[in-house]
Amino acid sequence: MRRTIRWLLSLAMVAGTVGAGSLTAGAATAAEPREDIKDRILAVPGMSLIEEQPTDDGYRFFLLNYEQPVDHRKPDGKTFQQRISILHTSETRPTVFFTSGYGLREEPARSEPTQLVDGNQVSMEYRYFTPSRPDPADWNKLDIWQAASDQHRITTALRSIYDQKWISTGGSKGGMTATYYRRFYPKDMDGTVAYVAPNDVNNKEDSAYEEFFRNVGSKECRDRLNGVQHEIFERREEFVPRIEEWAEKEGHTFELAGDADRAFEIVAQDLVWGYWQYHLDADCGEVPSRDASTDELYTWANEIGGWEAGTDQGMLPYTPYYYQAGTQLGSPDYEDPLLDDVRKYPGINVPRTYVPRDIPMSFDKKAMKDIDKWVRKDASEMLFVNGENDPWSAEPFRLGPGTEDSYLYTAPDQNHGANIAKLSADDRESATRALLRWAGVDQEVRPGAVPKRLTQHNPALDKPQERSMTLRP
Repeated sequence: MRRTIRWLLSLAMVAGTVGAGSLTAGAATAAEPREDIKDRILAVPGMSLIEEQPTDDGYRFFLLNYEQPVDHRKPDGKTFQQRISILHTSETRPTVFFTSGYGLREEPARSEPTQLVDGNQVSMEYRYFTPSRPDPADWNKLDIWQAASDQHRITTALRSIYDQKWISTGGSKGGMTATYYRRFYPKDMDGTVAYVAPNDVNNKEDSAYEEFFRNVGSKECRDRLNGVQHEIFERREEFVPRIEEWAEKEGHTFELAGDADRAFEIVAQDLVWGYWQYHLDADCGEVPSRDASTDELYTWANEIGGWEAGTDQGMLPYTPYYYQAGTQLGSPDYEDPLLDDVRKYPGINVPRTYVPRDIPMSFDKKAMKDIDKWVRKDASEMLFVNGENDPWSAEPFRLGPGTEDSYLYTAPDQNHGANIAKLSADDRESATRALLRWAGVDQEVRPGAVPKRLTQHNPALDKPQERSMTLRP
């Protein structure tokens, strides 16, 4: 409705001007229609159209390729095609820069900040995720600075079209990505909303996760989950043949894991983590008991962890993430001590397992310390949202005395899907007010009123992010 009213008001202004009778023929000719937005976007050097998809409610959606340097330190060197999308509403609205930190969603969808500020949305596929991967791939050029430079170059290219305020955002690895971007290019964005973004400052220190699992949710739920997970391990000899039979039927393989037995352990030891990542304490009654049938336990484990996550087909699409986890980001090396008597392969669930052996990896222990130091000392206009019962929030970003106009909120009883809408009422109002102010649209809220989203809910556009399986943010 707001969009329709804006259009009608614009039409009325044009009609009133033309009907005044005082314009000369030359002045009327000067009021020619602006160049179509698609033409303006495609006029950006290096931009090409994959397709335009139909949308509703006044939006236009473009799936695009943008030519990027493989190495931003050598901008005239080799290049690759990076996919981006633009959900366009108006050049007079703010723009939200969204990335999941993984692949690109190929259909239109609005992130929460886009819904709140009624803006355009530019989305980026993270470098080295298929098909946004150089060929051949120089894996040394997959790091957080190169990825931040991808975003910087896209922002710079599009500012001539979208010259209003810009907000960067993302959830999980996308929240990490949005934070790293601000660290390397702090002036590009007017604000950042980072959801459920883990901050593994010291990769060898993981006691925060042990503490988390000792206290998350209710004792009844913890005991139930620990019990059923242990029972699944005790029935390993029943599970592994089923996994082998299923894999043969589906054409899945186990070269990275080693065999079906190791794949079983990779998935099974993350079941409690996976439960808390995507479920609530209130859902615990749906967890099977230890005396449930093997069929029931097998099905539940597949729903929580996904047996495919232990196969090559489940791992290889995420090689870029696991490579980064093993070279810069870090990853939780958490193994539940309650499984010590049934685990056969301690230490298997590490990034090196998930990355083909012909790709070398070495860990840079300074990368995350640098990010953490910047957030604590220099961050401004940043909003972090975490979930109280989300394992990935056990090691969160924290604000320090040097930060300005920045906020850290925790959604009570929430998991890895925590967002502004799920905060307490006071925190939700504060977070929304800050975001609208950064986006330059706070004046659109009636003085004294509780700030709310500037769009109506649209089920075709306001879709949740796709759930990712296994131990991955």
